[in-house]
Amino acid sequence: MEACEIARLLEELLSAALSRTSPRDACRAAAVSAAFGTAADSDAVWACFLPSGRDLPLLADGEQLPCRKKDLFLRLSGSPVLLPGGLLSMWLDRETGAGCYMVPARELSIGWGALADSRSSESAELILVCWLYIRGKIDSKMLSQGSIYSVYRVYKFANYLYGLSDGYYGLELPVQKASVSVGDNHQIRKVCIHPNQQRSMRRNCHATLPHKRADGWMELELGEFVCEGHEDGDVSFGLSEMKDLSRKNGLIVQGIEIRHKI
Repeated sequence: MEACEIARLLEELLSAALSRTSPRDACRAAAVSAAFGTAADSDAVWACFLPSGRDLPLLADGEQLPCRKKDLFLRLSGSPVLLPGGLLSMWLDRETGAGCYMVPARELSIGWGALADSRSSESAELILVCWLYIRGKIDSKMLSQGSIYSVYRVYKFANYLYGLSDGYYGLELPVQKASVSVGDNHQIRKVCIHPNQQRSMRRNCHATLPHKRADGWMELELGEFVCEGHEDGDVSFGLSEMKDLSRKNGLIVQGIEIRHKI
C-alpha cells in the first residue's frame, strides 16, 4: 500500500513544523503516525520549547539534567528547581515553556523586620506590625521574551500564636496597594489580602480578592506585565498599606510568584 502523503515528508520538515506549535501539540502529534512520533520526540523540536539565551539551572542535591531535550522539558515543567545559590526557584510553564519563578520570603524586603516562621524556613511571619510593606524584584533578562506574566503573592494566616485562639488580626481592612513596574510601565491596583469576600466586596468593590490554592496557601494577583525582551533592569513588585497604624498580626508570607499568564 502506498504511504500517505504526510508520511513521505522528511523528518526535518516535520520537526520544523512541530517546533512552531506548543509542547502539548507536539505530544498529541506523536499519535498521528510513526513519522510524526519520531519527529515529535526529536531534540530539534523540544529545544525550541526550552529557555534560550541563558544557562539552564543546576538541579539541587547533585541531580543530573537529562540529556534528551524532551526529558529535560518534562523535568523542568514537572516541579520547581532551585537556581544556583538557592535563592530563587524556577519551573517551566507546561503549555508554553515560559520560565516561571518564585521569589522566597527571605529574598523580599519586608517592613518591620518580619520574623522567620518556625514552621517553614522558606516563609516569614509578621508579628505585631503597624503597617504592611513587602517588595521584591527579579532580573527581566531571566524571563521569556514576548510572554505575558502575572505576579502573585503567596501567603496564609496563622491559626494560633502564643496560645491565642485567633492567631491573625488587623488584616481585613483597609485595602492594600499592589504595584508592578517594568521599564517605564508602572501598574498600581487595589487589593484585599483577606479572604472574607462578602465584607471585602461590600466595602471595597474595586479591590482584587485572593483565592485559596490546592496546596493550602492563598494567592493574590498583584498585577501583570509583558516581557518585551528589550527591558534593561529589574521587574519590581510589591504590596503596601501604611495609613492604618493599628496592630496587624499573623500573616505568613511564602513568597511572590511570577507566572506565565494563560
